[in-house]
This record gives sequence, C-alpha cells and structure tokens, in this order.
Amino acid sequence: MKSQLENLVHMANQIASNNATWGTPDDVTLRVGTHLKKFWAPSMLTMLAAYAGDDLNPIARDALKTISNA
Repeated sequence: MKSQLENLVHMANQIASNNATWGTPDDVTLRVGTHLKKFWAPSMLTMLAAYAGDDLNPIARDALKTISNA
C-alpha cells in the first residue's frame, strides 16, 4: 500500500506529464501550479513541497515553487 506522500508524488507527476506539451515551459509550469493550487488542499501542497525525492517531475517541482512564491 502506498503512503499518502507516494500518492501525492504520483498524482503530481501525472498532472505534470499530462500538461507537458501545452505551450512553453513557463506556460506549463503556470498551468500545473494553477491546477494544484485550485484543486489540492494546502496540507497536500505543503507535504509535497517539503518532499526532496528525485522522482518528482521537474515540472511539478517548479510549479510548487511558483505557488509558494505567490
């Protein structure tokens, strides 16, 4: 059984992969960040933002940075 964090990483990676071709890298990062901020609970975002694993998609990682800087 996957942990909550593993599920969050998996879902964030899916969102990033599904949006990877929708424009420039900046557009994609903004699109993913907007999705995460709109549909994910703050506690989920906090948990994922604190994650340091290499298996988090770079697009998702960058999107999380834009949310925390907003």
